[in-house]
Amino acid sequence: MDDDLTSRTATELLRLIKAGSVSAVEVTDSFLRRIEKVNPSLNAIVTIAPDVIERARARDAELASGKAHGPLHGLPITIKDSLDTEGIRTTYGSRLFAQHVPTRDAAIVARLKAAGAIIVAKTNTPEMAIPYETDNPVFGRTNNPYDPDRTCGGSSGGEAAALAEMLSPAGIGSDLSGSIRVPAHFCGVAGLKPTTGAVPMAGHIPNVVGALALGATVGPIARSVEDLKLLFRVMVGKPESVAGSETNEELGRFAWFIDDGVAPVTRDIGSAVEQTAEILRDAGFEIRQEKPPAFSEGQRLWIELFAGAAAEQIRQVYQGREHEAGQPASSFLRPAEQTSREKRIEAAEALAKAVLQREHYREELLQWMRTTPLIISPVSATAAFEHGATRVTVRGESISIFRSCSYSQTVNVFGLPAVAIPVTRNAEGLPVGVQIIGRPSHESQVLAAAAIVEQAVRF
Repeated sequence: MDDDLTSRTATELLRLIKAGSVSAVEVTDSFLRRIEKVNPSLNAIVTIAPDVIERARARDAELASGKAHGPLHGLPITIKDSLDTEGIRTTYGSRLFAQHVPTRDAAIVARLKAAGAIIVAKTNTPEMAIPYETDNPVFGRTNNPYDPDRTCGGSSGGEAAALAEMLSPAGIGSDLSGSIRVPAHFCGVAGLKPTTGAVPMAGHIPNVVGALALGATVGPIARSVEDLKLLFRVMVGKPESVAGSETNEELGRFAWFIDDGVAPVTRDIGSAVEQTAEILRDAGFEIRQEKPPAFSEGQRLWIELFAGAAAEQIRQVYQGREHEAGQPASSFLRPAEQTSREKRIEAAEALAKAVLQREHYREELLQWMRTTPLIISPVSATAAFEHGATRVTVRGESISIFRSCSYSQTVNVFGLPAVAIPVTRNAEGLPVGVQIIGRPSHESQVLAAAAIVEQAVRF
């Protein structure tokens, strides 16, 4: 019975719970048993909620008395360890917070709980949610479910790995540079990066303030597009909406491309994008190969907009507490040296220039998307790389891990919604996904297109 329940999607589990075919306690206990069995070799789950069974019993009692909370009533879910959870240890992957227990929930966690969800566990993340490898000095690294010698990605890697191994039916991650979509691609699950600003970020560490607010967001990760729709409706405060119900005629024209002018992609990645384009062409859509305007500028702008702002947020967390935290795991966590007033002015002017350039290129892109509202692209240049890698070789060229994820970073720069879905596996058996990108506030379109692809590939 346990395996049968943990293999089901979140939507299926909710139907069973609502029908009385299974209780929230039974569902939750099934996932706890699978975590106990599988997680030691995966290391995706880092903290179990101490009151999870009590909360499941409460949901069952409420359902029996006709007082169901909402559309997620009785569903156990997992939360990335960079989001605060009241009464549940939240470390942000840092020694400084190794025993930290928040006294309140992040805004999005509160919203999910109000809809009836049960927080079963927290999932691993890199220290301060920075690298594309999920590893930190508190819990260590998380392995890829398809190959323990490979990474699950970052920074929502623990969440994606947990879902792929059926340790959770659905979960929540965050994304500033592909941190939902890259792990989803590496682990063979689905992940949605919403439009910037669509979902509240309060209670996420590092704080999302200043320039970071242009690109950072929180979003759902799941094993099906239908589950992404379900969670996203709750996350944006519209649980009864019909996100993803568009007809083919309403979706419009697609463009696809496999070269952003920044990072070359492997043949497997390129083939997956072309396969996705063919699926949608066969479904009756107009598809053309064309690189959208401004995409080649995305990674440069990401660095100019977000790199310094992210480093400053982390510096503020650690300032004066380095000894308390122990030796920081990475150089980007060391406090910045004092800079002169002139240097600070120069940095502010450079950021202002980057913001203006971003607005110029974003307007150009959105004008183009009026006639081509959906884009199919790689998520990253390769499938999951080996643990500890700093570079990958693509078509004979050595490129940095950061550069290899330029396709995802550009989406954050321009604040667009994008969904990553698995399409195939490469010769090594590793998942290969693609992303479908849409216009701001048009998550319903990217989810509807992703559902068509998902049905065709049956990953």
